[in-house]
Order: sequence, then structure tokens, then C-alpha cells
Amino acid sequence: MTILLSTLNARYTHASLGLRYLLANMGELRDITLLQEFVIGAKTADVVERLLVHRPRIIGFGVYIWNVEETTRVVALLKRVAPEVVIVLGGPEVSYEPQEQRIVQLADYLVTGWGDVTFPQLCRQILNGPKPLMKIHAGAQPPLDEIAMPYGLYSDQDIAHRTLYVEASRGCPFKCEFCLSSLDKTAWPFDLDNFLGELESLHARGARLFKFVDRTFNLNIKSSLRIMQFFLDKLAASPDDPVFAHFEVVPDHLPDALKEAIRKFPPGTLQFEIGIQSFNPEVQSTISRKQNNDKSADNIRWLREHSHAHLHVDLIAGLPGEDIDSFAQGFDRLVALAPHEIQFGILKRLRGTPIIRHTEAFGLVFDPYPPYSILATDRIDFAAMQRLVRFARYWDLVANSGRFANTLPAILGDAPFANFMALSDWLYAHTDATHRIALDKLAALVAQWLGSRGMDGKEAEALVGSDYAGQAHKARPETEKAERKGKADAAPQRQARHLAA
Repeated sequence: MTILLSTLNARYTHASLGLRYLLANMGELRDITLLQEFVIGAKTADVVERLLVHRPRIIGFGVYIWNVEETTRVVALLKRVAPEVVIVLGGPEVSYEPQEQRIVQLADYLVTGWGDVTFPQLCRQILNGPKPLMKIHAGAQPPLDEIAMPYGLYSDQDIAHRTLYVEASRGCPFKCEFCLSSLDKTAWPFDLDNFLGELESLHARGARLFKFVDRTFNLNIKSSLRIMQFFLDKLAASPDDPVFAHFEVVPDHLPDALKEAIRKFPPGTLQFEIGIQSFNPEVQSTISRKQNNDKSADNIRWLREHSHAHLHVDLIAGLPGEDIDSFAQGFDRLVALAPHEIQFGILKRLRGTPIIRHTEAFGLVFDPYPPYSILATDRIDFAAMQRLVRFARYWDLVANSGRFANTLPAILGDAPFANFMALSDWLYAHTDATHRIALDKLAALVAQWLGSRGMDGKEAEALVGSDYAGQAHKARPETEKAERKGKADAAPQRQARHLAA
């Protein structure tokens, strides 16, 4: 008799933190519970075959926006070939609006919200009786000190080859309507001594890459400083064997004490994800986002000029009330602050988020299929939104990749959004593609575009040739091999291109 915990991760390097929490909290059922992860793109029949090898009585699936379609096919096939297996679903994608979802109709049970306590209880009832009568079970939210931490369940293979996700807190006090965390009442911290003890154990086992999933890492500055000091101590003790930490931070809350800690991190060891989303105050008000734009800009500027932190700053296109001109102004303002990467996102309608309340007033039209991207608004029609989608893809290939670091300023000039949109439109017209463009071909196309804009052809080729992308035809980058293999150090390697520029 076996209980399986499974999910389809977006990449091999992503290790499921949620499933490891469930396994850690299975109590007396832990000895008969196994964890088996897959990667999206795997053949459905192969996944089902590998699951059934364990002769499971129960399979619990973690369902997310990126895997719901493939997981639905897995569940449907399981119900055809092994109808006796009890299927339990959980995860953010199925925690809201479940009645509308085919995967929920196919499954036997659903746990919404937190599953740490409720999933083990449900398994006990399924195995020992009485059989649960209700299909949908609202996840109980226990005090965090009653939840067993999962970090000992990262295997040696995980530590060697995958990103380790950790969290010092759950929840978020902010109410940004595009985000599921807007439904939280507040943020709840784990016991910091226990948490740091878990990090210590991971580090002793060889872990060096830590990605914090906390929505607001810098809310409690005392806790933030203790966590940062943990990493600074490791860096001081072993500078030749550095750790790498990724945090999501609130942009307008960077007091002096935190700045002093940030200053101490050497290059290639610290990464911040900073959510700006929009610089338009009216749009911010519409989506219930509180943000001091001037302070946020000052903090990004300070981080860029006075720290070695690698900065990923987020903007979202398609928010209610924002047109292309407004977005372009915000984009240009952000480019002027010179973050290493601008994560250009397209608004998505996550199930359960309050953003849907603006549908009629702002003419929001979302794709009915995952990931539910915005297709049009009353300010941006479908054709214009498609241009923004392509812009986002080419921006990631050209700007965020670090492969065109020397060439990018020449592309952007004094009108970054307008000029890059011109490049985006030109690339699409000449390739009819946004994916599977070979790097050497992309480099040649960028040089050709610069020539079409008035730059001397040989000068354009030399400029692109000075970049990582311009040398793609050579037998150069060993790092490319590592990235293709999906090694866990791919993020610092991408950083390295920015640092070398």
C-alpha cells in the first residue's frame, strides 16, 4: 500500500517545495509515502506507467498554472487504466473555481489552500475509514511551528543539480489584485532559529544555491538581516566556495541597515527580484497596489550604483487602465535605472485573484486556456497585445540573456521602448518566429537591423561580434553546455554575462 506525491515541474532544476512539505508532514504514513517528480513535456503514457510501478493506493498531484493541462491528461489516463487508484489534487491552480475544471471532475478529492495538515488527514480517512463523503476539503492553516520543515528531504542529487527553494515566511500583507497572495491576511514567519538551522544543515551537505519564495523578504528587517548575515558568514568563511541567494523584495522599503548588509555581498552571490509592475499611479490604485514610485526608483538606483546585487525588476503589460504609451513611459523610466534584467510579463488571470472584477469596466479579455494571458483591454487591442508578447520574448533573448550586453545600448538609444519595439517588429517580419532562433542567426539579424537603422555595416558586425552572442559560432562557451544540461548553477552563469559586460 503506497501513497505517491507527484507533480510535473516546469524544468528539471525546479524541485517541488510543496510536495516535500507534504511528505515531511505525513506522520505515521511517511514510511509508505513516496515522492516522484516529472518535467512538463514528458509523454503522458510514460508518466502513468512510472507512477503505477509503485502500485499506489493514493496519488496526490500538485497542480499549477504551468502543468494543469498535462496533469489533466495524466489523471484522465490513470482513471482509464487504474480506476481503483484514488486521485487527490492540490495546489494554487485547483484551489479556486474548482467546479469549472475538468481535472477536478476527473479526480476523487481536492484539497484547497494549505495541504500540510489536511492532506495527511484525508489519506488516513481514505485508507482506514470512514470514507470521506465530501470531494472538496478546505486546507487547514495551522500555526507554522506545528508544520514540519521539509529541507532534509532534498536529496544529494537535488543539492548537486537543482535549485533549492526555501521560505522564511508564508503569506503577504499586500493586496495587489493580479497576485494570489492578495488573498492572504498577512505574512506569517517561521521560527527563525529553526529555519536557520535547516539552512545550516543544507549548507553542510553542499547546498550553495538558495532561492527564497517569500513574497516580501524585506518586510521584517531584523529577520532579513539575520538571514543575510547567515550568507555573509558563509562567504567570509569560504570565499572560494561561495553561496548564492535569491530574494524577492519590496522596492520602496530599503532602510540603511539593510543597505549596509547588501553592500557586503561580493559579485555573483546575491540576486533581487523587485516588483514594480507599473509606474502609473492610477493603475496602481486600480489594482490596489501601494507603492512609492520615487522611493522605489531611488532604491533601484542605489542598488545598481552601490551594491553587487543582480537586479531582476518586473513590469506587467496589460494591467487595467494602462495603455501602451503609459507602459512605454514606465519601461523607459526603468531602463534609465539600469537594472540587469527587466522581466517583461504579460498579465495573467490567476484563478481566484480579484483582478477579474475589472473585466467589464476595462474590457479585459483573457485566454480561456492556461496560462490565461490577457489578450486585449479597452486600451490595448489584440494585435497590439500580440506585439507586446513578441517584444517580451525578444527582450528576454536579447537583453535579459546578457548575450548582447555591449550591443544593447546601441539598440535602445534615447527611446528604449520605441526602438526595441522596432527591432521586435523587424525580427518577427524576417523570421516569423519567436522561439528556436539559433544564437548565431539572432546575432546576425541584430547586426543587420542596426545597419538598416544607419549604423555602418562593419561597425554593427564588430559591435555584435564583441558580445557573447557574436561569438556563438566559435567553440567557446562551456557555460552553454552547462545551461543545456539544466545544471542548477545556470542562473549565476547568466549573471556572469552581465557582470562581464
